[in-house]
Amino acid sequence: MIGFIQQVQRRTPLGWLQLSKEKGRLLVALSGIAFADVLMFMQLGFQSALYDSNTKLSRTLNADIVLVSPQARNTQNLGTFSRRRLYQAKDIPGVKSAQAFYSNTITWKHPETRKETSMQVIGFEPEQPALNLPEVNQQLNKIKLPDWILFDRNSRGSYKDAIAQVEQGKIVTTEIERRTVTIAGLFTLGASFGADGILIGSDQTFLHFFPRREAASINLGLIKLQSGYDPKQVATVLDSRLPNDVRVLTKEEYIEFEQSYWQKESPIGFIFGLGTAMAFVVGVVIVYQVLSTDVNSHLKEYATFKAMGYRNQYLLTVVFEEAIILAFFGFIPGFILPIGLYNLAAKATALPILMTSARAMLVLILTIIMCGISGAIATRRLQSADPADMF
Repeated sequence: MIGFIQQVQRRTPLGWLQLSKEKGRLLVALSGIAFADVLMFMQLGFQSALYDSNTKLSRTLNADIVLVSPQARNTQNLGTFSRRRLYQAKDIPGVKSAQAFYSNTITWKHPETRKETSMQVIGFEPEQPALNLPEVNQQLNKIKLPDWILFDRNSRGSYKDAIAQVEQGKIVTTEIERRTVTIAGLFTLGASFGADGILIGSDQTFLHFFPRREAASINLGLIKLQSGYDPKQVATVLDSRLPNDVRVLTKEEYIEFEQSYWQKESPIGFIFGLGTAMAFVVGVVIVYQVLSTDVNSHLKEYATFKAMGYRNQYLLTVVFEEAIILAFFGFIPGFILPIGLYNLAAKATALPILMTSARAMLVLILTIIMCGISGAIATRRLQSADPADMF
């Protein structure tokens, strides 16, 4: 091992010397790699925001097991089933409580501009907390009044004045389905790709917004278990006892169900994945053009090395050295720029777009692979060339 390190230290860094000699070409190469990295970071960032924003509500559900309609696709399209299934579920050993949960998208008017926008409204009995959100649970007494709701302060749009008035204890009203509603309090959750924000009210307030909706037709059944019972085992029993008009999922399975829709069935998830792949291909092409030009411009020098007895393996290491150098130096600006772009996108869209160490490591690995592939393609001519033909 020591001998290998000493050999590396004695080795002339030909790859770096060749790259640094043509500074203009090096700058173009680094810019191209950084551009590809920025594209990958943005696509992966929006893809992650898609999954996080649309599963955020699911993660806050105060339940061990979730009953859902077989026709459900995602949180904004849950379908309905009979409330009777909750009473049947209570007869299963281990079930502590079963609560009805209503959810739907609705058009509401901005409290000040009166501009209409799409919001997700959820309803449940205020006596039983349906969400693991302390900020919401501390204000459940407020939504007991008809048409009083809690408003998500992280909703997409400009609500600074309305939020300030609510925080000061002032009455702020707006209109939903020709009904005057009062914003009784605030909480923090965030917008999603499916809705600009979330409104929370009682089950009775929810039914006021949808007068044709029957109280016995619910969207989710939130089941809490007694201590000591395994959710998977109880879910299996529930699935065998309940009719086929309802699906039984553990909370973790319900979150996976939600994310799976956006990953596999939604065109948005596919588009972001395709965008990442295209950015990777763009990076391969850019680096290949740089390395190929570098190999061609130093072809005679490589021929001299071959004539002196150096093997193809040594020449390949020079090209791959250039590829690795380009990967690491190009990654630096490609990593820094998206941090600022994430902040801009988060403010503009109200989506949870943040830089993570896992994503940075993934893009770095993709960048190294990208440059490695380009180096392998660029050295094909060098491996098959005859030194005598190069002069």
